[in-house]
Amino acid sequence: MARPLGVFSVAAAWALAVSLTGCGEKPQTATQRKSDVAAAQGGGPAAYMASGWKAGDAAGWEAHLKTRSQSQNEYARLGAR
Repeated sequence: MARPLGVFSVAAAWALAVSLTGCGEKPQTATQRKSDVAAAQGGGPAAYMASGWKAGDAAGWEAHLKTRSQSQNEYARLGAR
């Protein structure tokens, strides 16, 4: 009779350890910067901007995004009919 009680206590200890593993998780906080400026306003190093685009050119920004998304479209890239 001592043997089943030992197996039960080991199983209970294992279940307790598994259930408590989530309690030690650290809180996750957002570290991204929030910007009050529209995306088309640009800003930042020129190395990260598309060539030929000027800050504040919203129409150019939208055209660039449209061209970029079409180049990622498999149907458009392969000339699907």
